[in-house]
Amino acid sequence: MSDPSNQTVLTITLLGTGSPLPDPNRAGPATLVSGAGEHHLVDAGRGVLMRLAAAGVGPGMITSVLLTHLHSDHLTDLNDVITTRWVMGFPAEPLVIAGPPGTKEVVDHLLASLAHDISYRIAHHEDLVEPPAVEVVEVGPGTDGPGEVPVPGTVAITCEATDHKPVEPSVAYRFDLDGASVVVAGDTVPCEGLDRLAAGAGALVHTVLRKDLIAGLPIQRFQDTCDYHSSPEEAAGTAARAGVGTLVFTHYVPAHPPGEGEPWRELARPHFDGPIEVGDDLHRVEVAAPSAGSDGGA
Repeated sequence: MSDPSNQTVLTITLLGTGSPLPDPNRAGPATLVSGAGEHHLVDAGRGVLMRLAAAGVGPGMITSVLLTHLHSDHLTDLNDVITTRWVMGFPAEPLVIAGPPGTKEVVDHLLASLAHDISYRIAHHEDLVEPPAVEVVEVGPGTDGPGEVPVPGTVAITCEATDHKPVEPSVAYRFDLDGASVVVAGDTVPCEGLDRLAAGAGALVHTVLRKDLIAGLPIQRFQDTCDYHSSPEEAAGTAARAGVGTLVFTHYVPAHPPGEGEPWRELARPHFDGPIEVGDDLHRVEVAAPSAGSDGGA
């Protein structure tokens, strides 16, 4: 048998498992994928830097920021990541931000909104002589499969289109490191792109919405959310079709009290027979490369 201590591991940290609805227990959507000394931040929702601090990751340690789509709850605190990394992180390299087409426009506007703050800090600190260094990479699937995401580091990152219409484009990301693999999906309904990207992955991080609860609310705006998010049952179906090892839920709508996610797992269980993680903020999942002769998974 192989020595587990020698296995390559990617670590998932659910930094924020919340939604647009403010919640005292849940930060906004954000997931950290770490491996080989790298930290890749997927989305940057409300309170992301506080959760990164709790996870022991400083702003200057972020290898890249990857946006799944441009809904406000998924990038609310991107400006905080940019500014705090610049002021406190003393980074030697630009912050690389990847996302679907439209990301550069969003980042340009964020930097413009920070213009006064940037000018004040440059005037006050002799060692700050330039604005925040940011490099934006707009990504999308390739013509015949997942598209490469050219960000720093040795972890290979690819992306595929997901279905969050009318939010277009939206993407999911796959991380591969010496046989260990993790896929992080933003908001989406089941779709071929996510099935392709997640095929054989060790873990799939998937947003979930309880349609059985939302559909009965007498508020049309809430009911509207059902047609472009996945239920626990649908997320489990995606995981089963793709043959992933572990399914990890996040972005709960409506959020359950911390530690009380078992009903979500029960809804998914008939559709997926692998481990299902229903974690709160800062929940961690380690995904190892499969040992010789194993089927992989977390």
